[in-house]
Amino acid sequence: MNHRLFSLIRKEFIQIVRDPRTLILTFVLPVVMLFLLGYAATNNVRNIYLAVWDQDHSAASRGLIEAYRAADYFQLTSVVASEAELQALLDNNSARAGMIIPPGYGSQIAAGRTAQVSFIIDGSDPTVAQTALAAASAVGQAQSTQLLVERLEKRGSVSALQQPIEVRTTIWYNPGLISANYMIPALIGIILQFLTTFLTSTSIVRERERGTIEQLIVTPIRPWELVVGKLTPYVLIAFMDAIEILTVGMLWFQVPINGSVALLLLLAALFLVTTLGIGLLISTVANTQQEAMLTTLFTVFPSIFLSGFFFPLAAMPVFLQVISYVIPLRYFLIIARGIVLKGVGVQALWPEIVALAIFAFIVMGLAAVRFRKRLD
Repeated sequence: MNHRLFSLIRKEFIQIVRDPRTLILTFVLPVVMLFLLGYAATNNVRNIYLAVWDQDHSAASRGLIEAYRAADYFQLTSVVASEAELQALLDNNSARAGMIIPPGYGSQIAAGRTAQVSFIIDGSDPTVAQTALAAASAVGQAQSTQLLVERLEKRGSVSALQQPIEVRTTIWYNPGLISANYMIPALIGIILQFLTTFLTSTSIVRERERGTIEQLIVTPIRPWELVVGKLTPYVLIAFMDAIEILTVGMLWFQVPINGSVALLLLLAALFLVTTLGIGLLISTVANTQQEAMLTTLFTVFPSIFLSGFFFPLAAMPVFLQVISYVIPLRYFLIIARGIVLKGVGVQALWPEIVALAIFAFIVMGLAAVRFRKRLD
């Protein structure tokens, strides 16, 4: 490394250390986002508030209530005595679902007939409603099967209950369907894109605002040395953040890392070329730090929503799926989740690696050309 480049990198590190806000942003923000997304961003809905209106008060109705109470999906919070009370609880969000057991439920069960139970679900939150609907059907089906077995046992004909088809399911890679295992590897990509783009663009614009970039231009520093010197500290910080997220995710959230960490970091470096190029492009457009921050947010938000971070791509309209192909983060999320959860290697990820390489070449090339012209 030549002396000019080393001096520029050293200067950038000194500026970062002297700015406590940057230090907090680079090291504390990833951990905050990790805990927020690890705990809050989950589709595993549990403890749905359930209100019950039992008009039968029989042993059979109490057994049904206990079956729903024992299920991990519902939390019995209220027992009401009228439909008006049930509606009031649903209106003020004290309950998200309500079960109505009609009079005569126990006698219908005892007589071997079909007894009907009403289940009311608050559909204002579709995610909770879908979980409640599936869980209500599953628990009811399980209770119905148990009662059917008991009836046949009394008649001595339980062997007639043999199912013609038995489906045995096995879940690979994330057997517990834990959302944190899915979110935390992807969070590496989000942090890398946000921090590198944000810090790179604002750092160069800050030099322009202070007038110090003109001082750098008149020095013997070449344009490529200026670019490399400004970007190198943020590359190192980004890698430290990636290692930080992996470490906390593995130790605190028990996320299994099934693949090669070295391969993940290597491909993260390829992704970094793209994000640094985006930050460099923003610095050639923005004239103030505020403008650079707003432009960075304008690029980060579409990436978050169109990369498959929160929502599956297959559930999006076709035109949004097409747009997602020009989002580099889409490819890195597949890489991160593939390595961490599935333990796959280059052979399975080569389409995404090639796509990232193309993006890196195009974006960094454009950024370097525009940045050099801006210096000239």
